[in-house]
Amino acid sequence: MREQCGACKGPGRRHGGRKWRAALSLGGLLVAGAAHAGVPPLSVPITSDEVNGQPKNLASFLGDLKRSNFMLGDMFGLRTGLSKYGISLAIQETSEVLGNATGGTQRGAQYDGLTQMIMQWDTRRGIGWYGGLLNVSALQIHGQNLSADNLSTIQTASGIEADRATRLWELWYDQKFLEEDRLDIKVGQQSVDQEFIVSSNASYFMNTMFGWPALPSYNMPGGGPAYPLSALGVRFRYRPVDSINLLLGVFNGSPTSNNEGDPQQTNPSGTSFPLGGGRLIMAELQYAYPALGSMVYPGESAPLARTYRIGAWYDTESFADVRYDTQGLPLASPASSGVPGQHKGNFSLYAVADQMLWRSSSDPNQTFNAFGRVMGTPQNDRNFIRFSMNAGVVLHEPFRNRADDTFGVGMGYVRVSTGISGLDRDTEHFALLSDPDSFNVVRSSETYVEMTYQYQLRPWWQLQPDLQYVFNPGGGLVNPSDPTRRIGNELVLGLRTNILF
Repeated sequence: MREQCGACKGPGRRHGGRKWRAALSLGGLLVAGAAHAGVPPLSVPITSDEVNGQPKNLASFLGDLKRSNFMLGDMFGLRTGLSKYGISLAIQETSEVLGNATGGTQRGAQYDGLTQMIMQWDTRRGIGWYGGLLNVSALQIHGQNLSADNLSTIQTASGIEADRATRLWELWYDQKFLEEDRLDIKVGQQSVDQEFIVSSNASYFMNTMFGWPALPSYNMPGGGPAYPLSALGVRFRYRPVDSINLLLGVFNGSPTSNNEGDPQQTNPSGTSFPLGGGRLIMAELQYAYPALGSMVYPGESAPLARTYRIGAWYDTESFADVRYDTQGLPLASPASSGVPGQHKGNFSLYAVADQMLWRSSSDPNQTFNAFGRVMGTPQNDRNFIRFSMNAGVVLHEPFRNRADDTFGVGMGYVRVSTGISGLDRDTEHFALLSDPDSFNVVRSSETYVEMTYQYQLRPWWQLQPDLQYVFNPGGGLVNPSDPTRRIGNELVLGLRTNILF
C-alpha cells in the first residue's frame, strides 16, 4: 500500500513538482518556458574579461554588469576557455518568500530557494562530431515548504518547493540524425516535464501546476520523473514536416526503486538510477504555426504564432485501489484488512494549446497570448485525480519600453476521482456509526487563480511579485487546527527573484 500523504490525505507524492520554467537558458537569457520542440539548445555567449590583452578595470566590469547576460559575465575567462572545447556553463539562483494572509492550517510566511547548475558539451565544437549534445544538471534545494506546512493544497503554490537536498537532476546524451536534423534521440536520466505536456505561456507563473500538472504529479508512481526527480529512458523526436513534431519516450516506470514513502527521500541524491518495475510510455503530437524556418516577406504581417499538442501516457506498474481492499471491502471499514486491491497499468490523455491573440503593429515585442491545458483519466479506482485543467492569458511588454517584462493571469482546477470521494463517503459512514457528532468531509475539487508580473531589472536579474487565491483547499479537507471546519480559502502572496550567474 502506498503511503498516505499527510498534507493532502491522498496517495504519497512529493510537494512541489515544477522547476521555475523561466529558467536558465544556455543562451544566457532568462527565457520563460521549456525548450521548444525542434529548437536546438543555445550556446553560452562568449564574453571576455580583457580589453586589448589587459584585464578590465572596475569601471569596465561594472559597465558590463549592466549589459551582460550573466551576473558574473565571463567568470574571469572561464566561460571563454570552456567554450573552446564546446562546453557551456550556467548557474541560476531562484529565491522567494511566500506567505498566506488568510486560510490554511496556519498563517505565516516562509523562504525557499533553488540553485540550478547546468553544463552542456557540444560535440561538434568539442571534437568535430556533428549533432551530439551531452547534458549534466544538478539542483541544490533549500528553505521551507509553505504548501506542505501551511496550505495543504493539492495544487502547490510554488514550482520549486521540494525536500531540501543537493541532487543530480538530469544526465543525458542527445544525437541528431537525418537531413535537416529531422530525427534526434536522447538517452539517459531525464526529467520529462522539460519536453512533454509543456505550455510555453503557462511557464511564466509560479504555481507548480502550470508546469508539471496535478494529474501525473499525483497519479504516477513517485509523482513521475519530473522536478526534482528524473528517470532513465530514451526519447525519440521526429519532424516529418517543418510544422509537426512527434515525441515518443520510454522511461523507467517510477523515478525511485521503492514507491513507499517520500520518493525524494528514497532517492535523495538522484543517483540510484532504478531500472526495475514497470515502464512509463509517453507519446505526443505537436503542431506549430508558423513552421520552423518560415520566412516573412516584405510587406507581409507576421502570423500569430500557435502551438497545439495532444498526447497520452501509460505506466505498466501496479497501482493500489484507492477505495477497496483485496477482498472488495471498503478500506474505511473496521472489517477491512487495510491492504488495498491492485490494478495493472494506468494512463491519461491530454491536450495543450498556446495561441497568440494579438501583436502590436508598432512594436512586435508587445503581444497578447492565451493558453489552455486539460488532462483526464477514466480509471477512478486507482487514481487520486481524475481531471485537471489550466488556462490563462499572458501580456508581453505590458508597458512601453519594458520589452522583457511579462504580466499574466491564470487559473487551475482539479477534480478528485470518484474513488477518493467514495473513500471519504465510506469514512463518513463508519465514523457516524461510532460517533454521530463527528465532522467529516467528502473531497471534491480545488480551484486557484494567480496573477503575476515578471520585472526584468537586468538581463541576468528578475523580480516577480505574485498573488494566488485558492478556493476549497485540498478539495475540502478538514482543518487539523479546527476539526469542526474545513480549511479556509487562502490568499497567498509571494515575491521571487531569479539571478543568472
